[in-house]
Amino acid sequence: MSKQIPEFKNEDEEREFWATHDSTEYLNWNRAERITFSNLKPSVKKISLRLPESMLEELKLLANKRDVPYQSLLKIFLAERIEKELGAH
Repeated sequence: MSKQIPEFKNEDEEREFWATHDSTEYLNWNRAERITFSNLKPSVKKISLRLPESMLEELKLLANKRDVPYQSLLKIFLAERIEKELGAH
């Protein structure tokens, strides 16, 4: 049986509690469900990516057909593939 999570006065108290306690004693992670917080603005990190010019031109062509910036289309393609790969495991 899991221990009961205590009531916290504020976020600092809760943060301190979880820094010193094992969550598996309080939660059954086998029953956890994966969710996404679609309304949160994700933090981003700028990277440099080298692509063959022909691939970049084809990406821009596809993006133009969908009326979206090519960087956005690339992120969509990457997100779909990551989800597929993680779902397969």
